[in-house]
Amino acid sequence: MNMLSQWRYTALYIALIVAVNYGFTVIHPIQLPGGEMWPPMSLLVGFVFIVRDFAQREIGHRILIAMAIGLGLSYVMADPYVALWSAIAFLVSELADWAVYTFTKRPMSERVIYSSIISAPLDSAVFLIGMGFATPIGIALMSASKLLGAIAVWYLIRRREQQGLISA
Repeated sequence: MNMLSQWRYTALYIALIVAVNYGFTVIHPIQLPGGEMWPPMSLLVGFVFIVRDFAQREIGHRILIAMAIGLGLSYVMADPYVALWSAIAFLVSELADWAVYTFTKRPMSERVIYSSIISAPLDSAVFLIGMGFATPIGIALMSASKLLGAIAVWYLIRRREQQGLISA
């Protein structure tokens, strides 16, 4: 087994961090009725949190090193202002995600959904406040967008756990 297949989720995690941060630079928020701003890239962020959970299963606490690599690459490749606030938001939310995933001894599906429920609103609030777009509705919309992916993956993992195809 080569290193890439051994660490496939870790490589995907780093690539998604860079893709999301670059995407926030080139895909601008959409103005919604009422003046709220919604960034379409927030749909992809929810998957980053989940891929992080799988990557942590591969490399354990070294996931923090993978996060730093992704954030460093993002800073170089994306708009520095967006990358800065994305990095700050990501660091806060990913550390919360890491803590929930690490310290809860629940089945995998529950750790995925609990960590996403906590990390998505944190990421949204910190990022939107930093970018100057924060409103309660904006934070709620961005958080809900991120949680859509988490709910879909939670459901799939839960089914696989019930079938005995995946362990906690």
